Amino acid sequence: MLLELKDINKSYFQGKQEMPVLKNVNFSVEEGEYVAIMGPSGSGKSTLMNIIGCLDKPTSGSFYLDGKDILKYKDNALSTVRLNTIGFVFQSFFLMMKQTALENVCLPLTYVGIPKRKQIAAQALKRVGLEDRMNYKPTQLSGGQCQRVAIARAISNHPKILLADEPTGALDSKSGAQIMELFQSLHEEGVTIIMITHDSSHAQRVIHIRDGQIA
Repeated sequence: MLLELKDINKSYFQGKQEMPVLKNVNFSVEEGEYVAIMGPSGSGKSTLMNIIGCLDKPTSGSFYLDGKDILKYKDNALSTVRLNTIGFVFQSFFLMMKQTALENVCLPLTYVGIPKRKQIAAQALKRVGLEDRMNYKPTQLSGGQCQRVAIARAISNHPKILLADEPTGALDSKSGAQIMELFQSLHEEGVTIIMITHDSSHAQRVIHIRDGQIA
């Protein structure tokens, strides 16, 4: 089992009032799966994604990632997990606007001190069909191309899990369809994908969440 969540609860507090967001969430993901998480706004799906991505911790419950009890990890160890195990793709691309596509993809490789970063980044960009746009800055690229750069950055370090939060939400329908096809091809290559999306057509399994609970 690559990922397992057991009895996950997450609450926030407004003053002394507890605001439960996730309630006894249980699910697991096998290596190589393509899982879609779907639910209405405010259902808790983004909070769940943040916990899976080690960006937030649950109030209670158990979380095992690659066989390790993640909730026992301190912040520095969690940063290492995020860098080495998880690739993130967001609706907003979060690219460095003054840097080229190649330089953007090099960033996470720089953080972990990987040698031959430019060659690895170039391969990632080629994998998403942008070998002819490596020296372009985000302002010179379309929205779909910017998202491809973000995906290349996410997969450059060969993460075990690719997390995507509404990756087509800021794109037109044609670009969105191309990005979904790209995720499908990455999955066929063996990448484990967990995605918050309104389009579950490519997913092997769909998890519906409503009012903080798995429906």
